Amino acid sequence: MNKEKAQHIEYFDHWQEVTSNPVMKKILAASAGFVLLLIVIGMFLPSRLQVERDILIDTHAATIFALLNDFRQVSKWSPVLESDPNAQIDISGPPRGVDASIYWNGHIIGRGRKTIIESVPYEKITTQFELGDQAPATATYTLSSEEEMTRVVWLHESDYGFNLVGRYFGMVQNPVIGREQEEGLRRLKELAENLPRADFSDIEIEQIVVEGSDIAYLRTTSIPEATAISAAMGDAYFNILSFIDDHGLDDAGAPLSITRTFSGSELVFDAAIPVRGLSAATPRTGEAVKIGRTYAGPVIRVKHTGSYRTLGRTHDKIAAYLAALGIERNGDAWESYISDPTRTDEADLLTYVYYPIRR
Repeated sequence: MNKEKAQHIEYFDHWQEVTSNPVMKKILAASAGFVLLLIVIGMFLPSRLQVERDILIDTHAATIFALLNDFRQVSKWSPVLESDPNAQIDISGPPRGVDASIYWNGHIIGRGRKTIIESVPYEKITTQFELGDQAPATATYTLSSEEEMTRVVWLHESDYGFNLVGRYFGMVQNPVIGREQEEGLRRLKELAENLPRADFSDIEIEQIVVEGSDIAYLRTTSIPEATAISAAMGDAYFNILSFIDDHGLDDAGAPLSITRTFSGSELVFDAAIPVRGLSAATPRTGEAVKIGRTYAGPVIRVKHTGSYRTLGRTHDKIAAYLAALGIERNGDAWESYISDPTRTDEADLLTYVYYPIRR
């Protein structure tokens, strides 16, 4: 008989001796009974974990939606990522909306990934997330308007199926997740209510890249009042058109207004008209009308239909949009007046508003 076989026989004999001991028999029976009890209790525990919290935020749903639909914005209010400042963070996929994804790996928060799987503008966002080796879970944010404010409902759902260990884990996690939701919603409320308050859900917004064009322009000032601005623009465009005629140029597009400064009591802008036909003989730095070139690069473009008097509201909405999405401006905004106001009803006037942005 070899040594290894002898050791096995010795171990078996010892085990029989131990298990035949009355005290040990009671201990083993109690342990088996306890394990069986845990299994029975686990079978009756809920297989699904649902934790829900809500909060009322004094701003429009569009602003809150923007803060939920982009993980770069989520990181500004989520308490989870902040708890582990040295964690590795990687945001991938589209910048926002379905398939946008964030991955994290840290000593405190562990390893996980969250991906947006549903995005209904200004109404609902659903994310699926994985934490280490746990089963995937979902978080759904539902937005609803209440007297010019927005209620946000945050629902966490996990399905453990027949995983009894997961069911016990869910029972322990319920209050932990609830506290995390409460803190996250509190921080979301604080951030949202400190952003510009304007509802941008009803404007058409595009992100495009524009090319630069030659313009004849005249620096103009006016008090910020519709009639005064209109009169100042009329005088400026008359002088620009005279310059174009005097120097054999052709207008090459709709009139523009490029905002330079606005102090609250005075508006400074460049009235401009795109031109072609420039030559070496064309004066470029005259005392009044000058030759320049428009911005080239990425922009936010918004279509405004209606009276020029309501353009200020459109600018307010664009400012709120840029702030909510964390988009940085990259130059002066301008307006392009597509319609001829002498031939178009005021309600049908078409204006495009452009804001240069950083990529």
